[in-house]
Amino acid sequence: MSSNKSKGSRKMKHQGMTLWFTGLSGAGKTTISKAVEEQLREQGYKVEVLDGDIVRENLTKGLGFSKADRDENIRRIGFVAQLLTRNGVIVIVSAISPYREIRDEVRGKIGNFLEIYVNAPLAVCEERDVKGLYKKARAGEIKSFTGIDDPYEPPLNPEVECRTNQETLSESVEKVMAKLNQYVHANNSVSKVA
Repeated sequence: MSSNKSKGSRKMKHQGMTLWFTGLSGAGKTTISKAVEEQLREQGYKVEVLDGDIVRENLTKGLGFSKADRDENIRRIGFVAQLLTRNGVIVIVSAISPYREIRDEVRGKIGNFLEIYVNAPLAVCEERDVKGLYKKARAGEIKSFTGIDDPYEPPLNPEVECRTNQETLSESVEKVMAKLNQYVHANNSVSKVA
């Protein structure tokens, strides 16, 4: 009974935070973010997930893949994340978000923001290629594909770097949760996450 009360009061007290997962397609952003989401929900936190693919289907459907369109896509995701964050939600964003400048712009607007660089070499991402996108990009069927004929600008100073070709899912999740706890403790913005 006290456990439920604790979870309820934790929900009411915590401030919002955005966990922004960035990296190449196939690096492991969605996998790690889902595991982090599960842990946070189990602990009673208000969590929303903004997955790049789902957002493109619903919120930014009309945008293409030019740099201007990609920047606008990230701005829109960032705007929604900002609204949720300021209303006490832990927002998990999983989006390639290839350009450093727009990620920094969104960070500046949101405030409570942790950048998580999900890093795997291009060759590893291509091997994983669950959606067959790299194969299509290599065949010229997809133009301006990040990592093939469009750049990915890795973060210079991410709060967390998950090297998914060198560590287990559990190790990556542990890194993210540890950094979230460290941030929370330093800023007293959220009750500690176990």
